[in-house]
Amino acid sequence: MMNQPDASDMHNQSVYSLVGGEDAVYRLVNSFYDIIETHPDGRKLHVLHLRGNGIPHSRVEQFNFLSGFLGGPKLYVEKHGHSNVRQMHEHVEIDNEAKDIWLKCMAMAIDAIGIGAETKDKLMNSFTSIANLLVNRVD
Repeated sequence: MMNQPDASDMHNQSVYSLVGGEDAVYRLVNSFYDIIETHPDGRKLHVLHLRGNGIPHSRVEQFNFLSGFLGGPKLYVEKHGHSNVRQMHEHVEIDNEAKDIWLKCMAMAIDAIGIGAETKDKLMNSFTSIANLLVNRVD
């Protein structure tokens, strides 16, 4: 008979494992950028990405970053030598509206790939903390 994980086991698991590992992070990133490219709520972020390195580049780099950020392989660090989100975004003007849109679109992506409520809460708490640090413009 296999032991069922208890609450303390779930608490100690990385969020990377809780979401479903590499495949789930890949699906999350693609769902997020699909929303940015097609949903009216994502329009402002789409325009910001078009001014930068573009959506295809962002899909790759966000996957690399989130893998390590969530407790999996540190792909972004291996490639760039750091994972400083402020440094990554210093060329982008991010106001509170852009931050809120990013969080809304990410919540939609989490829902779209079927991540459970408890894990979604963990993700959104982490994403909200980071997003608040990235606001670099006040309108």
